[in-house]
Amino acid sequence: MPYPETLKENPKIIFFTDFDGTITLKDSNDWLTQTDNLGFGEEQRKQGNADTLNDKVTFRDSFWEMMESVKTPFPECIKLLCENIKLDPYFKEFYHWSRANKVPVIVLSSGMTPIIRSLLVHLIGPEANDIEIVSNEVVDKAGKTKDQEDGWQLKYHDDSGFGHDKSLTIRPYANHFADRPNEPRPTMLYAGDGVSDLSAARETDLLFAKKGHDLITYCEREGIPFTVFENWQSILGTTKDIFEGKTNLKKVAAEGAQKARRDEEVVETTK
Repeated sequence: MPYPETLKENPKIIFFTDFDGTITLKDSNDWLTQTDNLGFGEEQRKQGNADTLNDKVTFRDSFWEMMESVKTPFPECIKLLCENIKLDPYFKEFYHWSRANKVPVIVLSSGMTPIIRSLLVHLIGPEANDIEIVSNEVVDKAGKTKDQEDGWQLKYHDDSGFGHDKSLTIRPYANHFADRPNEPRPTMLYAGDGVSDLSAARETDLLFAKKGHDLITYCEREGIPFTVFENWQSILGTTKDIFEGKTNLKKVAAEGAQKARRDEEVVETTK
């Protein structure tokens, strides 16, 4: 349910999450561009991510170039992804817990809605149709259709440099409670891993950043509170503790910063 319907049941927590490489083990867009010569390859993709992280190019332009390199008909892309992309082994458990405890899960993605919906339903089951997805769309190219070679293209969610500025979905919730200080405010959480999550990084009460990925680099550079996760088992444990009042956001963020520093020290000593 989109805002403000999400708030009707007075959730204690609202959980926003990236999709590719966060809910899934691999990024579906990366897989398309660097597997079996479907796209322009891994080296060019990684360079685009680095250029985005260092503000040399917008994510919008980098991602557009990525997806334009894929010429395979769109239905075949979905079929290949359903055969090759796997879910984080603990996300399904997290999702069932969230449904039982009326914690909305909202997917904010810089990918494409039809791919995300197909993968979620394929990997979780029909109940995944209840997950709200805010993402980009796919349209036919001029004079062609999506089921033809080089027949589809992205339709971005908005006009921002991200193509989909994830903060635009999160911010109405924060503004809602800022305007209504006497209403009980839910805790807002976000999980992500990479450059597509930069627009969302500052917008929630706590950020779960995936170990070993670009989002941690950005958060450390910008001083954004975060905690590190490796899979959804730790996210579920932390979210349960917050939900049940066993911990607080400040403590989780402090412990997360300490863990990130220890991980960096381990990397340095093994070089």
